[in-house]
Amino acid sequence: MKIIILGAGQIGSALAIGLARENHDITLIDLKEQHLKNVQQREDLRTLNGNGAHPLILERAGIEDADMLVGLTESDEVNMVACRVARERYNTTRCIARVRSSEYLKSGEPDMTDIMSIDLLISPELIAAKHVERLVRRPGILHSVEFSDGLAELVAVRIQPGAPAAGRTLDNLYSELSDIQIYIAAIYRDEQIVPLDEELRLRAHDEIFLLARQDQIETIVHQARKDTDPIRHILIAGGGNVGFSVASRLEYSHRIKLIENDVRRARYLAEHLEKALVIQGDAFDERLMQNENIREMDMFCALTNNEESNVLAAMGARRLGATTTLALVNRPSYINLVTRTIDIAISRQQDTLSELLAYIRRGEVLAAHSLHRGNAEALEIQAKETSPITEKPCGKLKLPEGIDIAALSREGELIIPNPATQVQPGDRVIMFVSNKRRMRDVETLFQVSATFLG
Repeated sequence: MKIIILGAGQIGSALAIGLARENHDITLIDLKEQHLKNVQQREDLRTLNGNGAHPLILERAGIEDADMLVGLTESDEVNMVACRVARERYNTTRCIARVRSSEYLKSGEPDMTDIMSIDLLISPELIAAKHVERLVRRPGILHSVEFSDGLAELVAVRIQPGAPAAGRTLDNLYSELSDIQIYIAAIYRDEQIVPLDEELRLRAHDEIFLLARQDQIETIVHQARKDTDPIRHILIAGGGNVGFSVASRLEYSHRIKLIENDVRRARYLAEHLEKALVIQGDAFDERLMQNENIREMDMFCALTNNEESNVLAAMGARRLGATTTLALVNRPSYINLVTRTIDIAISRQQDTLSELLAYIRRGEVLAAHSLHRGNAEALEIQAKETSPITEKPCGKLKLPEGIDIAALSREGELIIPNPATQVQPGDRVIMFVSNKRRMRDVETLFQVSATFLG
């Protein structure tokens, strides 16, 4: 697929590099030439210096025969105007625009997607806020993605010291959960994937990706946690778009305190939040944190626009006694450095890439999610009558290393396959791909066109 991407920031460059490595025809446009040079040092792809909303620049990028335009610049208006120009002037099939302002995302009239001829408006800030909300409502889960309209869920959990699963072998865990169909996709230990073996003994801090029926996930998560108390009291540092959205989503069901350093912004937050308590101050002020009873907080969320400040604030909150600490970061690689010093780090970049991939690969590919800092991927694909994956039982398919069939969804039933299970046409097949360079092999299994799979 020929895709033009505007904006070589962290999200734009990560998307361009990832799709280029999957053999898409990518052109990356940015006003700052240094940003483009940084990308070219990592991947050999076509770049263009200029304003992506300008028709002449788009023509030089090949907009006339492009399949998709993705606007990911820092400017909402540039992204939307570029989509309008691409659709109205060049009849580009699909257009995606990143927006920061919540005003553009409000439901009702006028609808910006119609006015600006945009197929998808995507907000990294709103995506991050929804992620934080899910983690708050479901303690112990680091990451979750749904499949088959909510029938199945793949989650990441980290084993707590003293949890029931700590010290057990995989065989013991399967025996304990014998009444539940469970698929363990991967175990990461010290950021390295561990070969799965029934005699493998689980350790504290292991990160496990597992899939099961959504209504059985909580039972499994309890095995990884020492405590299962719900989260009630939350202290948020940072009243930007993410912090404000999280507070507004949770203020009626949780006790929320929000610390914002900027006086004007704090006044705005106090006027627009109904029940949350807004405090003007600095999250690095230990006296303030102690006065706000940080030790009584079930969760501390550092959600400012500065990832270093978020990590340091979460570390400080943990030292002062917060039960669970969460920091918002941008770069997935940053998560690797902090998961031992804070409890949860979520990447706005990784979450946004997952949303973008799910849209870009739509078609026979029903869902696509980037996992574990972008190193793995989970896909849900509809099997067709001509798909080679339907020709043999799973045990005889000889899947390449790095590709595994996690589950099948068939007529509302979730099936964790065994070697004798055979995929049938119409099945929704959930694949776990720990080596993203194997994506072409997945394409071969399903005979899905490169337009959908990349």
